[in-house]
Amino acid sequence: MIKQENRQGLYIVLISVHGLMRGRAMELGRDADTGGQILYVVELARALAAHPQVAQVDLLTRRVMDKKVSADYAQIEEPLCDGARIVRLECGPRRYLRKEVLWPYLDTFVDQALQHIRGVGRVPDILHSHYADAGYIGSHLAGLLGIPLVHTGHSLGRDKREQLLRKGAKESQIESQYTISRRIEAEESTLDSASLVIASTAQEVEQQYARYDNYQPKRMVVLPPGVDLSRFQQPRRYQKFPGISEIISPFLRQPNRPAILALSRADERKNIAALVHAYGQSPQLRELANLIIVAGNRDDIDQMEKGSQQVLNQLLKLIDRYDLYGLVAYPKHHSADDVPHFYQYAAYHKGVFVNPALTEPFGLTLIEAAASGLPVVATHDGGPSDIIKHCKNGLLIDPLDVDALARSLTDALSDKKRWRRWSESGVRGAHRFYSWPGHADNYVRQILRLIPKSRQHAASLPGRSRLPTADRIAITSIDNALLGDNDGLLRLIQLLKRRAGDGHVALGVATGRRLDNVLRLLKQWSLPVPDLLITSVGSEIHYGHPGRPGHRVVADLSWQQHINFRWQPERVREVMTQLPGIKANFKSEQGAYKISYYIDPDSAPSVKEIKRHLRRHDLHANVIASHDAYLDILPIRASKGQAIRYLALKWGIPLDHFLVVGDSGNDAEMLRGDTLAVVVANHSRELEPLKGRARIYFASNPYALGIIEGLEHYNFFGDIRIDDDVGLESLVETATDYE
Repeated sequence: MIKQENRQGLYIVLISVHGLMRGRAMELGRDADTGGQILYVVELARALAAHPQVAQVDLLTRRVMDKKVSADYAQIEEPLCDGARIVRLECGPRRYLRKEVLWPYLDTFVDQALQHIRGVGRVPDILHSHYADAGYIGSHLAGLLGIPLVHTGHSLGRDKREQLLRKGAKESQIESQYTISRRIEAEESTLDSASLVIASTAQEVEQQYARYDNYQPKRMVVLPPGVDLSRFQQPRRYQKFPGISEIISPFLRQPNRPAILALSRADERKNIAALVHAYGQSPQLRELANLIIVAGNRDDIDQMEKGSQQVLNQLLKLIDRYDLYGLVAYPKHHSADDVPHFYQYAAYHKGVFVNPALTEPFGLTLIEAAASGLPVVATHDGGPSDIIKHCKNGLLIDPLDVDALARSLTDALSDKKRWRRWSESGVRGAHRFYSWPGHADNYVRQILRLIPKSRQHAASLPGRSRLPTADRIAITSIDNALLGDNDGLLRLIQLLKRRAGDGHVALGVATGRRLDNVLRLLKQWSLPVPDLLITSVGSEIHYGHPGRPGHRVVADLSWQQHINFRWQPERVREVMTQLPGIKANFKSEQGAYKISYYIDPDSAPSVKEIKRHLRRHDLHANVIASHDAYLDILPIRASKGQAIRYLALKWGIPLDHFLVVGDSGNDAEMLRGDTLAVVVANHSRELEPLKGRARIYFASNPYALGIIEGLEHYNFFGDIRIDDDVGLESLVETATDYE
């Protein structure tokens, strides 16, 4: 929970979905999804938690329960430090999955995140998503909660596709392996929603993001990540490396020669094959130095994921082709504690670190090498250009030019005086430009610009959704309830401003109208957009943010997926033409999940008969009549009542804390059951059979005055008063069709 002594500070939620994430002994390089991004977000969480203006940092990731990985990843909550923790949420199958197959499950992550935030009892000040999948989640969450979204891409789909095409991959192959079009669309949507994009380098902003339709450089800022440099130091004179020697010496004939060190995941994007080609084709380079390739950990290549298998099999074949035995080390295992010693070993032997990746969004390993006094040769695509500019400790290369790579490595190893200058400059630059406290200061300064000063220390604020903190919700129909009596409406608005302003009461509307029609009506009456809008007779749910200028709302996509079950709108329209007394309503009244008709009560079949007609054609739908004039056909799972029950489950608010106000037949389902129901005095006759039922209060006043009467009847703003005594009428079952 949020640190009590600093509860007034910022509450920040970081989202990083894929990979194996834990606070200690991280398995970096285990696979393509467990790399530098994992380390970055964990260390960012710790650095922000240490900042004096931050109360709490929650890092949300996916929970994994899989015998093939550590039980650590199944732990629901893991403390990182005082004020920071990893929170693991359910998302799809329990087993570990690569990021490309997680897309169908991300909406579940959104819902789980909402439940977590509700449990915290405070809306975050900021959401920060990492990578495209988290961007998809973050853009939806930020919209639902009414808070700013910060995004860091880490690597971008358009750039990746371009690099793979340059290497000769086919579009169909890229799409099949990486689901690249879905990733790019998620990135575009995230850029559309983000208040701020944090990039690691200027190149990322000016070249990579510039390829996107939603490129807005004014909303982008370059903040180089911090690095925990305490683990990375220059080697001491006469230092011994027993652990590293045991790992690499069995591979090498002359282990004390200079070392070209490459350290990365076994991932095609890391371009390891080009490095082996460059080394194998250059007799001068083979004469100068050994090659050490640390490409993650492996037990059996055949048991690894497909991409890693391909990279490692290609590596072994190239070593064999060029007969590099005794010159190249490619160890099977190493620990996280070995990594600093690899850099020191290479620096001690006057070697060089090489990163030939096709693209490198940042380049964490380059900073680690620099802090260890090890010069670098690195790709010109991405972060390395900024790092080398700051540290002045190496050369940039085109990762697709094998001959140039060989020449640059030879050049870097041949000039001993320059090597010492690069080594010393790298250490200075790493410590000057890449510290975590400095990064956290810059980060907090940037996000405070997104949050008005009046909102920086409040747990529940105008402009944000009240749903995560509310313990009760009042929902009313619009026509003939909320609207119809101007004086009554004014009194209701004043009451709500006075009694519902502390964040524990959320407000909503439920109507047969379409969303655009509702928003237009609210604007016409100068009414603020409510926290939630159930529209089109319950076939759509949207969330709004009271107090925010304009009438922007966000759709509940999980509800759409839920009600899509067995929905065949074209077949419904076809079959309904066979019935008399039914005429299609205006096009403006139709929706993706609502088919609307006028009915002639004298000649049209009853609701029961219409349902039977649809079922005989194997069509399963919810049929709702209202005002003796309208008929709406919805998916079988859709209605105002079902929407309210879905919202109760999603937001963790019991049904007896929902006050619902209705006036017509399409409100009947939401009025029945455990909700606190109010029927205004000017209701249609379709609701008469509900009289005498428990928890259904028939007001003596019409329109908004009836709503006020219902609020007072249930003491809705205080200790809710529920009268479950059942009237005589409700004890007698009738055959009346309430639908």
